Amino acid sequence: MATIIPRAARSALSEASLVRTSKFSRTLPFPTTVSRNARPGGQCLARSFSTTSRHSATPSPSYVRKTNDATKPPPAKPSPTSKPPSIDDQSSIQDMTTGLADEPLILDEGSRQVDWTRSFHGLSAQPFAKEAADILLSPIPFDDVEVKPDGIIYLPEIKYRRILNRAFGPGGWGLAPRGETIVTPKSITREYALVAHGRLVSVARGEQDYFSPEGIPTATEGCKSNALMRCCKDLGVASELWDPRFIRQFMKEKAKQVWVEHVPSKKKKQIWLRKDDEVRYPFKESKYGA
Repeated sequence: MATIIPRAARSALSEASLVRTSKFSRTLPFPTTVSRNARPGGQCLARSFSTTSRHSATPSPSYVRKTNDATKPPPAKPSPTSKPPSIDDQSSIQDMTTGLADEPLILDEGSRQVDWTRSFHGLSAQPFAKEAADILLSPIPFDDVEVKPDGIIYLPEIKYRRILNRAFGPGGWGLAPRGETIVTPKSITREYALVAHGRLVSVARGEQDYFSPEGIPTATEGCKSNALMRCCKDLGVASELWDPRFIRQFMKEKAKQVWVEHVPSKKKKQIWLRKDDEVRYPFKESKYGA
């Protein structure tokens, strides 16, 4: 039968056991952790307890735990009906109405090549040869001049190029852009420099209207041609077109004003054209009030 030990006796036995264990652990020069099978008779040595106090690590008052609340959105699954991206969609320029991003390259300062985006090299250094000057200053024949419906006379841009080719030779002249193309809601503009035989001749800004974004590429060519026409004024090419006396003489001898009817809208108005030209569609010649 189990012997019943009073509570007071049990407390005394426990205290005595602890005192005995602490004394024994102080006399051992090595750790007292021994397995039960190390001593005969099933006796085992009591394990010593460290008297040093241990404290759990506490965070600094300024420490703030970072939480990754941002969750990555799941990858978009391609729709079975979606079309693969086209070349236009992959382009860095999605809308040409915001600009063409065609700013000219800026050369290094140490480069021997002339940077025509900002240089005025050779400007008014010396006149061109007499043969080239005679071609540039030759009078414009009446047959080369055209008339716009509003009565403004002009020389087609291709004829400016022909005059420059005769004066300087093909490849002996060129247009160098001096800035980025500026695109507005209705027109584009860009500055160009006319260079001939390695010399700057003139600087002018061209402009051209357009009616839809699809027409911007064509408008850029018109802008370049407009700048060429303005640069050629400094060389004296077709200077008669800005002479009031020449304009009045040409309009009297070579132009006429007629009434026409716009075929789709049936509206009538007066337009100018050369006497040797005919009214073209979408207009047809008409009599006022008829």
